[in-house]
Amino acid sequence: MKVYWTEDADRDRAQIYDYIAQDNLDAAVRLDQTFSAAAQRLAEFPFLGRRGILPETRELHPHENYRLVYDIRDDEIFILTIIHTSRQWPLQ
Repeated sequence: MKVYWTEDADRDRAQIYDYIAQDNLDAAVRLDQTFSAAAQRLAEFPFLGRRGILPETRELHPHENYRLVYDIRDDEIFILTIIHTSRQWPLQ
């Protein structure tokens, strides 16, 4: 399956990278690679994540502190957001 990052997910990813890179560039790079690897795994195993809190979504935890929320549409996967597990989800 093809995986697409939505604008919101791209923005989340960039903000996470920038925030972590302020203190530790290597950690930011490793975490970003973890997100990329998770997306690649989803391409092969789209139902790897559990059913999401929001209808029609699934959630994968590529890192203990982050939740990757995605949905599957036909033969495509759309990563909707990446959110820190300490934040309330869904946002209100």
